[in-house]
Order: sequence, then C-alpha cells, then structure tokens
Amino acid sequence: MTRELLTEELLDRLISSPDIQSYLNQDSTNNQTLTAFLESLREANNMKRSAVARESGLNATVVYDIFAGKSRPGRDHAIMLSIGLNCDLRETQRLLRLAGVSELWCRQRRDAIIIWCIEHSFDLTATDNELQRLGERPLLQSK
Repeated sequence: MTRELLTEELLDRLISSPDIQSYLNQDSTNNQTLTAFLESLREANNMKRSAVARESGLNATVVYDIFAGKSRPGRDHAIMLSIGLNCDLRETQRLLRLAGVSELWCRQRRDAIIIWCIEHSFDLTATDNELQRLGERPLLQSK
C-alpha cells in the first residue's frame, strides 16, 4: 500500500505543476464522500451500523441517516462517530474534513484532550471522563 501524501506535499505538487490538468492527472485529488468513507471504516472494523451507534453514543436513527447521506454530523457528532468507529487520528481528521467541520487542533485545550484520548485508544466514556476531569465539556452533552 502506498503512503498517502500530506496536504502540504500535494500543495507543493499543485504549485509546481505547469498547468492544472497535469496536477489533476496525477490522481492527487480525492472525491471520496463522507458516506463512502464512513462505510469503508465500518467495513474495515467489521462493525454493524447498530454497533457504530452504540459505540459512538449517538441515536441509531442519527447514525443511519448520516450513513445514508440524509444528514451531516456536526463537529462533536463526527468526533463521536470516529471514536465509535475506532478511528486513529488521521482517519478522524479526514472524517471531520469530509463532514465539512473543522479538524481537531492541538492548540485548543478541548481538542488537545480529545486528540490525546484518540491516540491512546480511549472509548467514548473514557474520553468524556477525561474531558470532565479536566474541566471541559464532554462529547455526550452535544447530543
């Protein structure tokens, strides 16, 4: 499997391309939809949608609607989905981008805590406990 290029590397390629078509012909762009990405994560983790709902702490109807493309998750719901899908940080950031919300940013206290929890494979309950312990709003209050 080839390494996925970082955005900065893609930007360098774009800027140095003699024309836009040359860049686009390199297959550097990604047209993946949120629903396709979620489905690929679900399949990779061998999970049913009901398990995703349970592990993410979201209402099953909300999860089914997001997977069907009927609605888009807000930022906290997208984070909760990523935790429920056992995403690593890179997958979480991509999920957030595809959902059209801001990525986790380590300069923000609450985001830094969430990043740390994701990197240490915390589930939703453990993540919320850590957020509350450190005086930050838990994810489950976002429901």
